[in-house]
Amino acid sequence: MTRTVYLNGDYLPEHEAKVSIFDRGFLMSDGIYEVTSVLDGKLIDFDGHAVRLQRSLDELDMAHPSSKDDLLEVHRELVRRNEITDGMIYLQITRGNPGDRDFAYPPADTPPTLVLFTQAKPGMADSPMAQTGMKVISIADQRWGRRDIKTVQLLYPSMGKMMAKAAGADDAWMVEDGHVTEGTSNNAYIVKGNTIITRHLGNEILHGITRAAVLRFAREAQMKVEERSFTIQEALEADEAFITSASTFVMPVVELDGTAIGTGTPGPVATRLREIYLEESRKAAV
Repeated sequence: MTRTVYLNGDYLPEHEAKVSIFDRGFLMSDGIYEVTSVLDGKLIDFDGHAVRLQRSLDELDMAHPSSKDDLLEVHRELVRRNEITDGMIYLQITRGNPGDRDFAYPPADTPPTLVLFTQAKPGMADSPMAQTGMKVISIADQRWGRRDIKTVQLLYPSMGKMMAKAAGADDAWMVEDGHVTEGTSNNAYIVKGNTIITRHLGNEILHGITRAAVLRFAREAQMKVEERSFTIQEALEADEAFITSASTFVMPVVELDGTAIGTGTPGPVATRLREIYLEESRKAAV
């Protein structure tokens, strides 16, 4: 089946969708994005993604091309047209096409570019990795300073993924000033005793939508949460570890830099949080 995508108000076959070579997303990485998961044909945490989308746009002084209600309808229509049961919807907004290349922002009335497309991921909630856990390595964090804005500047995270792949691992945790910031496309956590530890919010990390939900569920389940930075050594001495993201939900981490974390198998906290997150998110899906 040919995938239907959305571009600036039109639903098109993917091979017919075209964006100008002068678009600032292409030339300057001048754009932001969001990824919303779909489970059982419904959207997970849509409101949270919509709020973060607006924040990213505001931080970059970029116009919003659509209302929240209209975006919700586009998401639902793409799910319907592409017959998505489980998967993701990628949304990207750029500052648009000013007609030529220039470092200065284009005139304020330049129409932004809005793109959405689906990715089918059958059975994504039943990933085998949730049973075995994932392996990560540590790398230096060499990204720009505003990681709280969800921009399309993803070259270094892509490099980190490839570093992990070359080392026989699944992902990389980035380290700055001796402390873990986050994974290449996820937030990072360790568990020590009965305490979940994850980096506090700031410009250094993305304010994860799944992170916010998981921490809320953890507190509701009477789990102790500490929002602070932690070191690689602390992670190696932890009882367990995990990551969260819109596409992996809660995923156990069982190895760091070739050393097993805890028992080297998915721990009870990560396992339980994954169960709670999937159960509650499905209830609230739209």
